[in-house]
Amino acid sequence: MCALSFVFSDMPAAWAQTNATYDFNIPARQRLSALADFTAATGIQVVRAGTGAIGGSSKPVKGRYSAEAALGAILAGSDLTYRFTGSRTVAIETQGGDAGVGAGGIAEGIALDTIDVRGAGEGIGRDGVSEVNITSADLERHNATDVRGVFRGEPRVTVGSSLPTSQKVYVQGIEETNLAVSIDGARQNNKVFHHNATTVIDPSLLKAVRVDAGVAPADAGPGALGGAIAYETKDVADLLSQDGVGGFLKTTYNFNSNTSTNNLAAYGRQNGFEALGSFNYAKGSNFTAGNGDEVLGTKTDFLSGLGKFAYESAGGHRFEISHEQVRDDALRPFRANAARMAADESKWPVLRPYTLDRQNTVFTYTDQTPVGWWDPKIVLAYNKSNVMIDQYVTKTYIYDYTSEGITDSLNGRVENKFALSLGNVVTGVDFYRERAKYIGNTPSTAEKARNFGAYAQARLTPLERTKLSFGVRGDHQRFEGVNGFESSDQGLSSNVSGEYELASFLSVKAGYSHVWAGVPLAENYVQNSAWSYGTGPKSVTSDNYTAGFVIPYGALRFEAGVFQTEIDNARVPLYKEPLRAFDVQTRGFNLSAAYDWGDGFARVRFVRTDAEIDGKKADTYLGNYLTAPIGDVLTLEAAHTIAQWNVTVGADIEIVFDYDELTQRTDSTFGTIKGYQVANAFVEYRPPSLRSLTLRGEVKNIIDTTYSARGTYGLEYGTGVVQPLYETGRTFLVSTKIDF
Repeated sequence: MCALSFVFSDMPAAWAQTNATYDFNIPARQRLSALADFTAATGIQVVRAGTGAIGGSSKPVKGRYSAEAALGAILAGSDLTYRFTGSRTVAIETQGGDAGVGAGGIAEGIALDTIDVRGAGEGIGRDGVSEVNITSADLERHNATDVRGVFRGEPRVTVGSSLPTSQKVYVQGIEETNLAVSIDGARQNNKVFHHNATTVIDPSLLKAVRVDAGVAPADAGPGALGGAIAYETKDVADLLSQDGVGGFLKTTYNFNSNTSTNNLAAYGRQNGFEALGSFNYAKGSNFTAGNGDEVLGTKTDFLSGLGKFAYESAGGHRFEISHEQVRDDALRPFRANAARMAADESKWPVLRPYTLDRQNTVFTYTDQTPVGWWDPKIVLAYNKSNVMIDQYVTKTYIYDYTSEGITDSLNGRVENKFALSLGNVVTGVDFYRERAKYIGNTPSTAEKARNFGAYAQARLTPLERTKLSFGVRGDHQRFEGVNGFESSDQGLSSNVSGEYELASFLSVKAGYSHVWAGVPLAENYVQNSAWSYGTGPKSVTSDNYTAGFVIPYGALRFEAGVFQTEIDNARVPLYKEPLRAFDVQTRGFNLSAAYDWGDGFARVRFVRTDAEIDGKKADTYLGNYLTAPIGDVLTLEAAHTIAQWNVTVGADIEIVFDYDELTQRTDSTFGTIKGYQVANAFVEYRPPSLRSLTLRGEVKNIIDTTYSARGTYGLEYGTGVVQPLYETGRTFLVSTKIDF
């Protein structure tokens, strides 16, 4: 969304879209970053005509404005102006420069330089060859209440399970514990229990999400075996454009499960000081599936909060500390990622208490007025995930004890971005100290790991129409087992990717990365104090490949690509096997087309993902921490704003096709995983007399399909062995939000 590219144009120089308006929430920041946020909000690509840097800081832009008004505000106080060179492209020029405009006011085939920026959020919009950007506009449109809702409409990201506490995220088939996952720049260590989610996060706190699918840059962090996910939470500047105070109250009611979700936030800024507090509480009953059955263990009892405090000096030195926490506490299925398992019914109760608590504290220093080779960033963070589960005496349903799994991470990095005439180079060092600990009725166990890394990533435009990114990182890890066993290893990771514009209507791109990730910690609930590590576990490595092309044509954009990820020695220990490891491969292709008409858009996306574990088609049992059978997924999404009525309408459809690859395995009786079709729609209204009020009505699963989302555990076993968790049936939601 934030990609900024070379453009040739023979369209009229002034292409004013006076009828189109957009919602902007751009804080005062570096002008380059503000222009990236402009692109994220409008879809209009911004390019730099001629030479010269775009420097300085812009004033905040918050509210609903035309593209012209927003650009004018961003460029105010500089010697720069703008000129529309096409329906979805605008050139930034120095005032008084002709920028190659001919006598008739037509651009004479000039080449426009790439503007290299980071967009809204950490690393958002770095022009990766296989990136997925979920913008604040996407999050508001989806009105997400869980991680599955965050990635709705993006088939390269699969989220299994209908329960937030057990949702697992797969990027091009690779499960997220094999990705570099961060929240506000802080590395996450959440491998607590294979029946639980890896990273539970409240979408109401998010402003943007970036996914590097497959090939990830060196500064994404260690362990990016299959790519990276970077979640970014809201800042005061995202909500308040100038000094003062504000807040909002948002309430959503779900008629399917009688669930009420209430989000209250207050924030303020004055003389460089900023403070934000956000609180979200959701409470409700079990939901009903498409077949009319109540799905046990799906009650909502969720609490989350975000607090931020920051100070920015007159010289641009910014210090920020944030604390984010989520808690899910309710009766869940005995195995939280499956509704029922036949083997459990005579041994344990159907439901038991699960308490999941995750917290993330981050300190960040940045210089908001960087000059030349000085653009530093320092991050120091601590995060912790805690899962408490009641355990029972077999076949008696009698409570025995409460087990506890804890994973935590102390991590940080120091880096600097060097601005060059051809682009920039980011160099830095990072570290983590992590632990996975189990507490139960047996001796407590823990595995630990310490890692120190150094990295450099260059993002350059060495030739006309060419973008090139390459980087390297070296890591040294020390691993400690449950019985005091220790080992150490080190390795190098590298990546290279590029994009070349063959013509104004065709760009090609490709990328490759090799990743060394050390030894991943075993999940807490399989640890055994009697483990013997022998010569020690092997370090995990991966190789990622991607290639594709883009065809832009005015407001229409078509993309296609292929991908492959190979992971060697992926560690998945069992209670009696601490060194168990597998080789994993995912591969496939994606196709997409999008059309943007200013007040709306339409998108269609298709992805085929094939996954293998040790040369056999992947199943959900071995794939809990590796991959999953996904197959073919098609999504369609459209939205349109009727400006004169202040009404936005939208709809999306997900079509998941039958998956019968598992029937080809000779060592199993797995059946075909049935496909499904799900449609959703919404209407949103802002009364002209009260612009601070937003009213929204929504219906999910319009056709009342009975289904389990692809990626959910147990899909291939058949209901006689495992009953997978169904998704909600037809669901009506109403939301009210008021800003004050």
